[in-house]
Amino acid sequence: MKTDRLWLSDQGDGTYVNPVLHCDYSDPDVIRVGDTYYLTASSFNYVPGLPILTSRDLVNWTLSNYALEEIPLPRYRVPQHAQGVWAPSLRYHEGWFYVFFGMPDEGIFCVRARNALGKWEKPVCVLPGKGLIDPCPFWDDDGSAWVVHGYARSRIGFKSALGIFPMSPDGTKAIGEDHILYDGRATQPTIEGPKAYKREGWYYIFAPAGGVEHGWQTVLRSRRLLGPFEERVTLRQGDTPVNGPHQGAWVETQRGESWFLHFQSLGLYGRVLHLQPMRWLEDGWPEMGAGGQPCLRHAKPSLPTSPMRSLQASDDFSRLGLQWQFMGNPPPGAATVAQRPGWLRLRAFPTGETLWQCPQVLSQKLVCPSFSATVRVDAGGLALSQRAGLALLGDGYAFVCLERREDGLWLLSGSGDADQERVTSCQETPVQWLRLTVNQTGLNTALAQFSMSMDGVRFAQVGPVYAPGRHTWVGARTALFCMSLAQENEGYADFADFRVEAL
Repeated sequence: MKTDRLWLSDQGDGTYVNPVLHCDYSDPDVIRVGDTYYLTASSFNYVPGLPILTSRDLVNWTLSNYALEEIPLPRYRVPQHAQGVWAPSLRYHEGWFYVFFGMPDEGIFCVRARNALGKWEKPVCVLPGKGLIDPCPFWDDDGSAWVVHGYARSRIGFKSALGIFPMSPDGTKAIGEDHILYDGRATQPTIEGPKAYKREGWYYIFAPAGGVEHGWQTVLRSRRLLGPFEERVTLRQGDTPVNGPHQGAWVETQRGESWFLHFQSLGLYGRVLHLQPMRWLEDGWPEMGAGGQPCLRHAKPSLPTSPMRSLQASDDFSRLGLQWQFMGNPPPGAATVAQRPGWLRLRAFPTGETLWQCPQVLSQKLVCPSFSATVRVDAGGLALSQRAGLALLGDGYAFVCLERREDGLWLLSGSGDADQERVTSCQETPVQWLRLTVNQTGLNTALAQFSMSMDGVRFAQVGPVYAPGRHTWVGARTALFCMSLAQENEGYADFADFRVEAL
């Protein structure tokens, strides 16, 4: 078992296998600036949001920054599951990096920065309104600026259409009315997630259709930005195991090669990322993969060699790793590594009666199919009726934790969902290590088990075997938490040596 080789797409022989990221980076967009590729993805209710990943070869990726420190609305102080930041677009224009994103209940927003790996400006609302999602900015050759976007039926009452409105050249506000650009109800149902490009006098809109689980990638084109549009399906599952291959981005390398990065929905693992070769046909249409079907293995892009790497998951808490995200905007001081060298301190806030309601829950995505996650816990700082432990979040969730009671520390295991939480076992014990083991049983299924240890060597099972699942738009996540079931908020718990190992 190795912590530095959790999932390797790069095969070390000039080829890669899909997915390039076995991790839940939903609705990806990618651009190249110079020799660096930048990628962002949906972050929903998790903060910091809008991850910024970087690569030199489109295969080996590093999580390098976030563009959104917190969701800029008071109601996100409580987790708003499946809401928040949907399907962003990443662009570089006149020295600025831009990320446009939709919040389905609030409108279309923009953040920007001179340096993608530095501090981003605070978000601005470009166009308020319910149901406006999946925005993509587009600057035309004549200096005009536009936003192409989708519609969420759950908020606005219809879908299967793309909209457009003009914006200010600096990308900060709408300067005209929104209207329907393309109606896909007849041939491209559930069309969404548009990405706008211009090539050789043609306007192209890459947009997924058919739904997440079983859909396809559509491309629209026209000689005019406002249409009318021709359409073609350019990538579909075919006879491959890659269901619903769509929603992604075209990027051109510095050597002129075209590539398409997209997601595949894999249940509890979320929406994992695939990389497809792309070529332009003689008739001016793009084609992805091998004859319009996804490739499972392919030669890497013709780019300088990059070190083979997996996404970071383990943490020694010398500083808080970028892989961690809170479940909502956390209370001030919820987490720190400054109080005790090598330890993460989580404060116990009375922010909800169940784990699902606590914004200070600190979680990270699953980064490989089968793994164990082990952490050392010091619960000595907990006050009465406070808990701290390890959880697996998803469609329903499970946890193991230590709870301070009148007669000492008790080890609890339990499960919960959006409505209630249940304790399934309870015992008094001075446990110091907690472990979660996830074993893949199918392409998008797994079984999970918690265990505990007094010495970090010998582990004993705690609670039943658990079958995790995704939660709405996101995959399952491992999490550390500290919470108060009473109004007392002076307690805390410390965590050390968080190790994720591939099985």
